[in-house]
Amino acid sequence: MKLDSRIPQGPLAQKWENYKNNQKLVNPSNKRNLDIIVVGTGLAGASAAASFGEMGFKVKNFTIQDSPRRAHSIAAQGGINAAKNYPNDGDSVHRLFYDTVKGGDYRAREANVYRLAQVSNDIIDQCVAQGVPFAREYGGLLDNRSFGGAQVSRTFYAKGQTGQQLLIGAYQSLMRQVNAGTVDLYTRTEIVDIVIVDGKARGVIARNLVTGEFTRHFAHAVVLATGGYGNTFFLSTNAMGSNGSAAIKAFEKGAAFANPCFAQIHPTCIPVHGEFQSKLTLMSESLRNDGRIWVPKKKEDAEAIRANKLKPTDIKEEDRDYYLERRYPAFGNLVPRDVASRAAKERCDAGFGVGSTGLAVYLDFKSSIERLGEETIRARYGNLFQMYDKIVDDNPYETPMMIYPAIHYTMGGIWVDYELQTTVPGLFAAGEANFSDHGANRLGASALMQGLADGYFVLPYTIQNYLADDIRTPRMTGDEKEFVEAETTAKAKFEKILAVKGKRSVDSLHKELGLVMWDFVGMARNKEGLQHAIDRIAEIKKEFWTNVKIPGSTDGMNVELEKASRLTDFITIGDLMARDALQREESCGGHFREEYQTEEGEALRQDDKFAYSACWEYQGQDVAPVMHKEELTFEVVKIAQRNYK
Repeated sequence: MKLDSRIPQGPLAQKWENYKNNQKLVNPSNKRNLDIIVVGTGLAGASAAASFGEMGFKVKNFTIQDSPRRAHSIAAQGGINAAKNYPNDGDSVHRLFYDTVKGGDYRAREANVYRLAQVSNDIIDQCVAQGVPFAREYGGLLDNRSFGGAQVSRTFYAKGQTGQQLLIGAYQSLMRQVNAGTVDLYTRTEIVDIVIVDGKARGVIARNLVTGEFTRHFAHAVVLATGGYGNTFFLSTNAMGSNGSAAIKAFEKGAAFANPCFAQIHPTCIPVHGEFQSKLTLMSESLRNDGRIWVPKKKEDAEAIRANKLKPTDIKEEDRDYYLERRYPAFGNLVPRDVASRAAKERCDAGFGVGSTGLAVYLDFKSSIERLGEETIRARYGNLFQMYDKIVDDNPYETPMMIYPAIHYTMGGIWVDYELQTTVPGLFAAGEANFSDHGANRLGASALMQGLADGYFVLPYTIQNYLADDIRTPRMTGDEKEFVEAETTAKAKFEKILAVKGKRSVDSLHKELGLVMWDFVGMARNKEGLQHAIDRIAEIKKEFWTNVKIPGSTDGMNVELEKASRLTDFITIGDLMARDALQREESCGGHFREEYQTEEGEALRQDDKFAYSACWEYQGQDVAPVMHKEELTFEVVKIAQRNYK
């Protein structure tokens, strides 16, 4: 496997401009003869499909949802970053770039991150033009708030529903192209294989989730924008339908999978409340602007709260430990997510946790309500407070919220070069599906930024550079042997799952996998635990293929069969994550090896050994994958131990 990042020549700040000035173009009449498949209708997928359609390409867009508007991008509540510096507090493109590289613990590719910072301002202009109702200041300028890992206010927001409003804008752009006839939209359709012809991605095999029908689709290029793989853990903040199957199909067809162990633990989630729970709910990081995080200073107070003998409002101010403000005075409650998550775990492990399980800390708005007034807090976060009240049955205006870290976002994903192309020619990956921009930890409000940057401002250039050499390639019918073989293989997998006829439900096996992942590949990892996880995942895989029970058939709707197929891919991802975490003998960002920490419990990198992206190559079923390295070089940023104090 050859890893060529294709980074343009020239100074870092000029690389993207140099690339655009020298890229190959496709003239309008030729665009009509070129087909592009886009899988996914979240921010990355919808923006890419809309952009390609508007440019004149013929586009097919696939989603497992009944509407593009149900994509999981709607769940990103807090905001979207950009370097416009409206508050005049010292922000710049370079500072956004630097904060992103530092926040990712120096495990991201400089050139991609700088480009992301460069196009961030264009995203805001694009969304305003679409009518996205960003919050505004009294004078009319768009308002900004702060997020973790930054000392400036650069996050644009629409109350507590920013992702939803941005997705509506992208959805409008997409449906305009559907109406214009440049985009064919396929809803309730899942991609079950990728077709490779002469070494290039030339299409997909799709399965209709309502009828069970398999269909073949050709394209000159394929874009995967299918999100992350956090649901490997079963309990996560992801929608239950979110899955990593398309990424694994790409992996099995030769695309490198990079840094799978880099999974983000979000510090502000509603704690687990029972073993029958199927997902976790994220409380936006934006709440850390005005909420203060604390636990009791005295263990006896924490024990009394856990026993329902005390309420949080009974704890006096001098008896509260605002531990983030104590440990990180410069950033306080706005340290990056991985830092805040580990700090919460440390306090709970030490016996200061609250709630019935002791696995919770408080997020308190008392000070902000006294300082700003309840109406101001209600205007900023009202829908989030309402959501918390409905789930927990507690009024957060009067009682502190309870939060605890949970699996949220995955920085790892399909390896891509500067053009967002995978190691398979013609196969591209965008948004959370790729590994590109966030290193070992993503800063809050940067997921929406990356998704829209990839779809609106990067892929429309880079995919032309690839397709310019493909204008003489005729459309294929789908009857070619490669398409037939791919469909046959996909059907055989579903039939094999149905044929097991065991006794275990899919969810029971997925929960078992999730517990292994959380306990041994979660917030803290060690060599012994990771090896145990690899062994247990192999046992779960064997149990699946000998004892899973799937009712029904492949004909028509069969939700259990869908879940079972996706679980086989989660098992593959879980094994990849554990192997990747085992070989990375350092701590960085969301990857925390207990053997590698500072005296103060912070992540301890080993830059002389692990300043690389770990890229895994598929070798076949039940065969260990092979790791390749993309060495990371830093021309502008000076690598240093992260310090948020």
